[in-house]
Amino acid sequence: MTWLANLNQTYENHANLIGQFEKNRFDREYALIPISHTTQSAHIEVFLDGNGNYRYAAIVDKSDSNTIIPCTEASASRTSAPVPYPLFDKLVYVAGDFTTYCGEVRGTPHADYMAQLREWCESPSSHPKVKSVYEYLRKGTLMADLIRDQKLWVDENNRLRDKLPPELEAELKGQLTIFKVIASEQSSAFIRFAVQIPGEAESRLWRDRAVQESFIQFYNTSLQETELCYVTGERLPYADKHASRIRNSGDKSKLISANDSTGFTYRGRFKTSREAAAVSYDVSQKAHNALKWLIEKQGVQKDGRVFLVWGTEQLEVPDPHEDVFTLFPEPEEEEAGGDSTHKEYANQIRKGINGHRYESDYKSNVIIMVLDAATPGRMSIVYYNEMKRGAFLDNLQYWHETCFWEHRRKSDEGKIITFPGAPATRDIAFAAYGPRASDKVVKGLMERVLPCIVDRRSIPLDIVRSAISRASNPVGMEPWEWEKTLSIACALINKKYEKEGFKVALNTETDDRDYLFGRLLAIADVLERNALGKDEKRATNAMRYMSTFAQHPGRTWDIIQSNLVPYQVRMGTDAIRYNKLIDEVGDRLKIEDYNDKPLSGRYLLGLYSQRWDLYTSKKDKEAAAQAGLKQDDDVQEKNK
Repeated sequence: MTWLANLNQTYENHANLIGQFEKNRFDREYALIPISHTTQSAHIEVFLDGNGNYRYAAIVDKSDSNTIIPCTEASASRTSAPVPYPLFDKLVYVAGDFTTYCGEVRGTPHADYMAQLREWCESPSSHPKVKSVYEYLRKGTLMADLIRDQKLWVDENNRLRDKLPPELEAELKGQLTIFKVIASEQSSAFIRFAVQIPGEAESRLWRDRAVQESFIQFYNTSLQETELCYVTGERLPYADKHASRIRNSGDKSKLISANDSTGFTYRGRFKTSREAAAVSYDVSQKAHNALKWLIEKQGVQKDGRVFLVWGTEQLEVPDPHEDVFTLFPEPEEEEAGGDSTHKEYANQIRKGINGHRYESDYKSNVIIMVLDAATPGRMSIVYYNEMKRGAFLDNLQYWHETCFWEHRRKSDEGKIITFPGAPATRDIAFAAYGPRASDKVVKGLMERVLPCIVDRRSIPLDIVRSAISRASNPVGMEPWEWEKTLSIACALINKKYEKEGFKVALNTETDDRDYLFGRLLAIADVLERNALGKDEKRATNAMRYMSTFAQHPGRTWDIIQSNLVPYQVRMGTDAIRYNKLIDEVGDRLKIEDYNDKPLSGRYLLGLYSQRWDLYTSKKDKEAAAQAGLKQDDDVQEKNK
């Protein structure tokens, strides 16, 4: 019940935002929903006056369709059974003349809807705008008015059309019609109401807090039966059914559900579902509405799986799935890498995370939750973790400082940006399994890597090996894709060997066999690439033999070195620098290490660092070194 308690507390902490619409990163509107309410996508908006007279109607654009609607426990959980919502609903419920244009229907949906609405209007909690809607719908002319207003379309037999005829479609070209906003038939259109009264600032009933409070007060009078709430420890009105539509308005999956009283669910254990666990109506509503709000606000969805991280007091926390460029976008264009870059990066991470440390209580909680639905009706919490905000930020900082390498990407202006840091988890998935990896594969990897970030666990070896394998096969990729895969693989390898302290800057002192073989491969690649010139785009021998080199380095290096001879001759004295480097690296290799034993991922670190060193100008290296020295001086001065 901890997750319910935390969501309930989050709702209470942000009660001042109830009913206020915002836009998320996808430009979609969302809001923290009041209790006894849910959301639906509306298709038609009907405008009335204060006396319940029809004025006009409008088709609702998809970007504005998210509508807060009153709901009962039964209507919030309805599937195929005709259970009406209290105010806004589909045509079959709200239109008294539905059968005239659509034929007979099962049950009495409109009569049930009107009886429920009349009970609200006759209660002490009634609202004049709701009475206006009731007075209008009593006339039973809704569909006739919408057809006359050309919001619904009928054929020659006075039945709703499946689609517009070509001549009408040409005439209405460019106009928003019902067929552009609804995926099914016209008869499934969802209706919402607005009541325009002179002097009233808000005519939209789904955004009128007075209307919302009116229904909450009315519905609370019907909640009589109480039980001991397992979340609050108090006897409160009991929630018999719990909310669905958690991930989106079409989501039927529930986190809490018990509807199998005749099967094996309770046999030998409980007589009723409430004996297993009882949650009060108020807590259930607040917790589920807070969860929906958080998912829209800052959740990450992948193939139906939701990754959510939030703070109970300060909602915004750094997303553990993102890279440094997204979290703290302050990189310089094409900066030189090396030791100083690592120091600058570590300082940037500390500054960025320290900003989050002081935004709220360091000892407040951060919750990490992953949701998924194995079936259309059941949702589960596949991962849940709760920790102090300080511990979460410490672990996140540790991840970004240990799973570290230098990466490149394009900025919004199209410029190449170099930034050091940990890669985003979705980029790790593409590096390990290729750019065509399915959403199912990506979400699985994101779930597996998440505990590595927030709990300081080791990265699963199969992910590291897969990234190394793809980085060792550059011929099968575009150059930009291989460069990105290589840098991500290096970050994962660096994380695996974090105690050895590898950096982007070339380590000329190490005698590590795999690292030295990687350096040799990089020198051969750069030498041949310079000999070929900028116009020649074909892969070098070093790149073509890279996969074989990783498995049989001794034998393959002999082949690569013999193939280098023509290019060394072509370059003449310009090749002296590379020849000396090959001799220096070869001299560091021990005789017993020059064999065909397969290389570990460390060879990619040597490859990357040697290529970076050869492609970085002397001027850039000196500037980076000076920046590093200055930073060291600043740290020492601060420590004094």
